[in-house]
Amino acid sequence: MQFSTVFFALAALASVAVAVPTTSEPTFSAIISDAEMAHWLANTDAELTFIGEPFNPLIKRSAQTTTVTYCTKRVGPICGGSCSVYQGGATCLATPGTVCIAATNDIGFCDAAGCNGDCSDLASCGTGLNGGFCYTPGTASILVSTA
Repeated sequence: MQFSTVFFALAALASVAVAVPTTSEPTFSAIISDAEMAHWLANTDAELTFIGEPFNPLIKRSAQTTTVTYCTKRVGPICGGSCSVYQGGATCLATPGTVCIAATNDIGFCDAAGCNGDCSDLASCGTGLNGGFCYTPGTASILVSTA
């Protein structure tokens, strides 16, 4: 009789342990603030090329302006190499050779030219890197929409 009581008590404890909900780690988001983007740009040793509207962190941006930085090299958790910085509105950017991206609004990145092929959104970044960048190997184009 004592054995069955202990068995039922252990079974009850096991079912309680199984019923405890688990939480998963949130995915990394490479959507960073204007200040974080300006800080990264001011402190990187990457080779920068600016395209689109002139980049001036002291001027307030339009709500429909997005800044996207995309680079050609990843070393460990660092994004760098040759980087392009786009600031502007909705467009499809040709970005062959891109391996990491950060942006001030959500964008799409695709493995084919013309914003075609398999595309993902930056907010669903799977591998986060330092400075708020996302590892995006094989990116051939970036879809920037209005914010």
